[in-house]
Amino acid sequence: MGCMQKILRAALKHRRFAPAIVAAMLMPLSACMVVGPDYVRPTVITPDAYKENEGWRVAQPKDDVIRGAWWEMFGDPQLNALEAQVSVSNQNLAAAEAQYREARALVQEARASYYPTATIGFGANRSSSSTTTGSGPASSRITVSNYSLPLDVSWEIDVWGQIRRTVEANQANAQASAANLENARLSFQAALAQDYFQLRELDAQKQLLSATVTAFEKSLELTKDLFAQGVDSDVDIQQAETQLKSTEAQLINVGVQRAQLEHAIAVLIGKPASDFSIPDMPLASTPPAIPVGVPSDLLERRPDIAASERSVAAANAQIGVAEAAFYPTVTLSASLGLESSSLGKLFSAASRFWSVGASVSETVYDGGLRRAQTDFARAAYDATVATYRQTALSAFQGVEDNLAALRILEEEAGVQNEAVKAAEKSVVLTMDQYKAGTVSYLNVVTAQTIALTNETTAVQILGQRMTAAVLLVQALGGGWNISDLPANP
Repeated sequence: MGCMQKILRAALKHRRFAPAIVAAMLMPLSACMVVGPDYVRPTVITPDAYKENEGWRVAQPKDDVIRGAWWEMFGDPQLNALEAQVSVSNQNLAAAEAQYREARALVQEARASYYPTATIGFGANRSSSSTTTGSGPASSRITVSNYSLPLDVSWEIDVWGQIRRTVEANQANAQASAANLENARLSFQAALAQDYFQLRELDAQKQLLSATVTAFEKSLELTKDLFAQGVDSDVDIQQAETQLKSTEAQLINVGVQRAQLEHAIAVLIGKPASDFSIPDMPLASTPPAIPVGVPSDLLERRPDIAASERSVAAANAQIGVAEAAFYPTVTLSASLGLESSSLGKLFSAASRFWSVGASVSETVYDGGLRRAQTDFARAAYDATVATYRQTALSAFQGVEDNLAALRILEEEAGVQNEAVKAAEKSVVLTMDQYKAGTVSYLNVVTAQTIALTNETTAVQILGQRMTAAVLLVQALGGGWNISDLPANP
């Protein structure tokens, strides 16, 4: 306030040049004074290493970072082609991109307050005075014309940094919006990859069930032949036919699930489900080695964490905006133009007019409004800090969850493959015993059912492993980095 008092005293001492004095003395002041706390990134508790990383296959040094087109590590050309369409045609992503452009426009809107506002206009009016006013005799009516061409300029000087804090907040919000856009892009890409591998898992189940149906048809023919020879009973035929029809029903049900996944993929790439199809191709690949890195890197690689952190920066700047309301508002104004009662003389030198001025206003009482607004801004800042830290904790959990899933599912897959081999061997032995007449067909049904169940489980585990790999890539940020944020939106 001492600076303001000096400015006002100088202006009163030299009244003729008061506006120029105020402007000259406020320029350096407005360039350096910014109220409110300067932003410091909140601390986050970061573990030294991932607990579940032990036993996970570490990628080669040349592949120590996930690249932008992360889906290419799965080596599936069809997936690559589909993923390329997400950024181009996904309508939800288009909406997120439009929201980012909205945030950038708000930055420009805030920056506009740095500059004066100038208006220009043209006025013309004609008036006549009353002849019944006054105590003397009625005078003749006087009609007057007036023409004006004014230019008015006003400028609210950012002495306390309110505008700068507003720009700072909007820039941080725009960066948060850019990070949200990339997080949405990653989410849709990951959702597509998950749907794609689930669809390929169903293709594998479809192939397995089709082969099983063929095998059961042969078994049914065998039971009919043995029945004709008087070896089997009608019960064995019914058991074989029941088993066949049940498997055919499972095959049909897989088709329903596959169609729904195909439709979901169509929506993700912005195409009508009616015009889109994916050829059958059973899932056969296993998850690739995924570079995990260290937990501290995650704060730089997750777009949702970056968005949350930028929201903290925006909330911090809003504290400065609220605190600036406690200080006086300084406005410079100027008006110049032409004014005349005759349109023909409007552009003459004698018609010129001008005025300059400066004003300082301060709110002396508002019933606690500004204090409440400042408290609100500080509470909002505290909430964004807590959200930022929670987002980071959830990110660490996501990595740990999927590392654990990949490690455990890999172990389960090994055991399940052994179970499949044992079940297949059991089917062969039981079928030989049945042909020899030492066991009933019920034993064959039981062995075949166990084999089919184990083979189906093996396919499902592989699908779960691929899904967990996609989720791990997503949890690691999908190759994104905080350096990708626009520095000055």
